[in-house]
Amino acid sequence: MAPKDQGGSDSRFFTTQKKGELHELRTELHSTDRTTKVDAVKKVIASMTVGKDVSGLFTDVLNCAQTGNIELKKLVYLYLINYAKSQPELTLLAVNTFVKDANDRNPLIRALAVRTMGCIRVDRITEYLCEPLGRALRDDDPYVRKTAAVCVAKLYDIAPELVQERGFIETLHDLISDSNPSVVANGVAALSEIAETSGRDVMKISASVLQKLLAALNECTEWGQVFILDSLAKYVPGDAREAEGIIERVTPRLQHANSAVVMSAVKVILSYMDVMAAGGGANAENIRALTRKLAPPLVTLLNSEPEIQYVALRNINLIVQKRPSILENEIKVFFCKYNDPIYVKMEKLEIIIKLVSEKNIDQVLLELKEYATEVDVDFVRKSVSAIGRCAVKLERAAERCIGVLLELIQTKVNYVVQESVIVIKDIFRRYPNRYESIIATLCDNLDTLDEPQAKASMIWIIGEYAERIDNADELLETFLETFEEEDPTVQLQLLTATVKCFLKNPEETQDMVQRVLDLATEESDNPDLRDRGFIYWRLLSTDPEAAKLVVLGDKPVIEDDTFRLEPNLLNVLVGQIATLSSIYHKPPEAFVVRAKRSPTSDIMGMDDDEEDIEGEEEDYEDENDVNNEGGGGDLLDMGGLSVNDNTPSSANGAGMGDLFGGGGGAPAAPEARMSKVCTPEKSGGIELWAGFHQVGGAVKLELDIRNVSSNVPVSNLAIQLNKNAFGFSPASQQVVCNPPIPMGGSGKQTVELVNNPNMLVQAPAGQPASPQIQVAVKNMATGLVFYFAANFAFEALFSSDGALERAAFIESWKSIDDQKELFSTVSDLPPSSTDIDQVAAKFQGYNIFLIARRPVPNAVGQEVAYFSMKTTTGMIFMAELTFKQGVNAAKVCLKTEKIAFGMQAKVALETLLRSA
Repeated sequence: MAPKDQGGSDSRFFTTQKKGELHELRTELHSTDRTTKVDAVKKVIASMTVGKDVSGLFTDVLNCAQTGNIELKKLVYLYLINYAKSQPELTLLAVNTFVKDANDRNPLIRALAVRTMGCIRVDRITEYLCEPLGRALRDDDPYVRKTAAVCVAKLYDIAPELVQERGFIETLHDLISDSNPSVVANGVAALSEIAETSGRDVMKISASVLQKLLAALNECTEWGQVFILDSLAKYVPGDAREAEGIIERVTPRLQHANSAVVMSAVKVILSYMDVMAAGGGANAENIRALTRKLAPPLVTLLNSEPEIQYVALRNINLIVQKRPSILENEIKVFFCKYNDPIYVKMEKLEIIIKLVSEKNIDQVLLELKEYATEVDVDFVRKSVSAIGRCAVKLERAAERCIGVLLELIQTKVNYVVQESVIVIKDIFRRYPNRYESIIATLCDNLDTLDEPQAKASMIWIIGEYAERIDNADELLETFLETFEEEDPTVQLQLLTATVKCFLKNPEETQDMVQRVLDLATEESDNPDLRDRGFIYWRLLSTDPEAAKLVVLGDKPVIEDDTFRLEPNLLNVLVGQIATLSSIYHKPPEAFVVRAKRSPTSDIMGMDDDEEDIEGEEEDYEDENDVNNEGGGGDLLDMGGLSVNDNTPSSANGAGMGDLFGGGGGAPAAPEARMSKVCTPEKSGGIELWAGFHQVGGAVKLELDIRNVSSNVPVSNLAIQLNKNAFGFSPASQQVVCNPPIPMGGSGKQTVELVNNPNMLVQAPAGQPASPQIQVAVKNMATGLVFYFAANFAFEALFSSDGALERAAFIESWKSIDDQKELFSTVSDLPPSSTDIDQVAAKFQGYNIFLIARRPVPNAVGQEVAYFSMKTTTGMIFMAELTFKQGVNAAKVCLKTEKIAFGMQAKVALETLLRSA
């Protein structure tokens, strides 16, 4: 027998092997000595774990499966699972072993065989899985049955039609009535997984099923309890009495040692309390009793490890927004400890603000004042901000909050003073004309302000109360000295404050307002600042009284945003307590990407039946007709528009064209997204901005050339591209600046890019193509050569003939393997990117065409849109975008045979969605 190392550890299998190890391993795998064979398989698994390719030993390892040794069988099956996808044909050789093991006398081996077959995601294997799985679901041993239940969910993910044909879902329903609680729990878990994957309610909890779930709840493992509780949370009781009965059975779970069980029980009780509340005042006392029961388990969670505390706090944050009364008397447990991690402290502060009331405000202010002397700057800032939010929330306590803020300002600590100024501005906006007596104290601390937000807040205060500040104009003058270096936020606020000051005291501030307007409109590159400057200038020069109404008019007071979540979103998140949604405070669809499509026959909600497709095409065209003669195509390709259309827009187009500096008629090409690619230091005093877009079917490189410090005017540049993934080269290498660009000047140039096969670089196999374009530029006047790299905007490649026919789209979508899908979730979208009509209109300008749209079955408010696009080089991309009403996020799924460019196409869609 081979000797074991002294510690009995398997770490020895991870030591570096000498050359020829595969040959030695093959010999050992065929050894008749069981220990030698087990050690050999362990060495193979160790090599596989550290990334070595041991697929050459596939048949040798597979032969080792013919054993009654469970340890060896587990190792062999682990190897098979790992290499099944790369060796699908060889994996079929193991089918007989699986089928044989599924009939073994040992229940552990039977379960192992079924579990392994379920984990091997090879279509050919699934054909042989159904028979053993059907037997395992009805096996005499509960361990085999509970393993088979989970295997059904895995099989549904691979082949949903097989699960339905074989009646496995009905068998799972039968398992809920099983005598073994672990089998019941796994049956519930499998049905829940299938429900999420399919979007259909396959759980179907009836009165009898409900009683079986509640009975199993007391006996199954802790994770089994979580599965059952999560299913109960989705069940809607018939009336308040039924809800109360279920809550009674669930309440003991609040005392469980596992925090996941506790949070799932809380979720069930909270959702059923809504049902009880809907029953009227008769249940008020019961609801109050439940409220008292929920507080202790939540408080207990705060004695756990910091990570669990954080998860608990994020959930409690939602709970106190839904039902503040649960923890209204427990605010002290959220006071921060000195050794709490910063992420825990920040969450505790949020909850303190939500629980603060006139009863406990004095306690809270003492605590927050203490926090403001801590060493962690972010925590101090958050604490000072919390004092201001308490003032905004509690009108009667506002004066006490301001008193604490003034005390903190006296400490002269830079970041404390700045944060105090920011929150005092919000207090002034909440309670106008009530606490202006403290302005003098704020003005004394002007010198300490160096952060944009603090400066902007102080400038707003000076402008808003200029008539009460004797030297308001002088204070604004101090900021004007550095106007051009200030952050845009400060510049905008300084412009508005100066105009306010002028309207209140025109005689003494006329020169100052003229200077600010000149700076804003003539010296600034910021379009927001420039536009606001022109508006103010026009108002002041034409109608000063109107300017007073606009600039000095009464403004609505700001609202308390302590409970900031929309009620509908809050209800969704409370229903997701103890999941990632409750941590992110976002609904699942905002960040979860569907891992597997529904059956391809169901794509876009259409069947393969030709008549159905034609019928739906007619419906779609009718839906989108602009008029009766134009047909459905006008909405997508805007083919009806031309410069000669006799429409109101073209009739009035002359004036509008003059206003924006362009003629009327055909829609303008999308502007290039410019980014700074060269600084003056590396390019001889020239600052260079670059961007790509398509104009009239040609790809253009736009250059914004700014002569920052070069004494020699920029007159002629030579440009060359390195080899790239798109095969681009400049149509002309000469860039002539006419007139030449002197120091301090700027100019724009356009370089047309053409396809040159000699410039094409193929992407490495299995790797995405690089979006980077490397450019060399030579300043012919100085001889200096400099380089830059810019990422190509892939949407500039999309051609105008990219709209696929619906039938062609469906056929292409089905034909592309799921391995060539790319997923992402784009969040924090502007309102225009959450409406499919507006998205389609925006995409149309970039030759991205809407093919179809449909509501998502069994998902209220969700809608899917399908788009196609084609590059000028013939690459076709298809995209599925999923939107949900009220959620500023979208899920993107992109399919293409040209997977090397798939990532770039997906990034292009994401970028366009994020653009306003």
